[in-house]
Amino acid sequence: MKFFIDTANLEQIKEAQDLGILDGVTTNPSLMAKEGIKGEKKILKHYVDICNIVDGDVSAEVIATDFKGMVKEGEKLAKLHENIVVKIPMTKEGIKAIKYFSDKGIRTNCTLIFSAGQALVAAKAGATYVSPFIGRLDDISTNGLTLIDQIRTIYDNYLFDTQILAASVRHPMHIIECAEIGADVMTGPLSAILALMKHPLTDSGLAQFLADHKKVNG
Repeated sequence: MKFFIDTANLEQIKEAQDLGILDGVTTNPSLMAKEGIKGEKKILKHYVDICNIVDGDVSAEVIATDFKGMVKEGEKLAKLHENIVVKIPMTKEGIKAIKYFSDKGIRTNCTLIFSAGQALVAAKAGATYVSPFIGRLDDISTNGLTLIDQIRTIYDNYLFDTQILAASVRHPMHIIECAEIGADVMTGPLSAILALMKHPLTDSGLAQFLADHKKVNG
């Protein structure tokens, strides 16, 4: 499973990269605004700054909702850096744009996926990634992991190359369960990734080892 971090915070991205297990970054206009990144020039520069930190794919989202607007923005984003993946919303116009980009060899991430049908259509259009938002489904008392399982079955049935990017991951168990189901990628906060490394028995075991070492060595 690939680990992506969902943020526009450069310090968090650097911290995740330094761990040696980061495979990419997803971000969006809301996350950019949260970091105070506003205006097209600053946003485009920030995408490049992220790409210069991370070795893997960086999803950059279009703002337009019409086909021509998505194409114009997407082509501009794709030219920024070889790591850029154009993030397109799951809409009728978005599917047309994904097909266009796929034919041009430009990689895409179809975002805001909430059903298996949407994931199937995106794969047929040639999306590189689909992003089912499992946390948001959980928020409305729907099991987001069931959706990951459905998509995995469909993609395996028909040998689609589209990768399942489990998005809106909230906690470490989301990551573990997505890995068990077979999601190709997870994207979430750095805190969820760091939490995978924590266990009380590890902490107590290390404390005991250090205490025993101190006794033996004075």
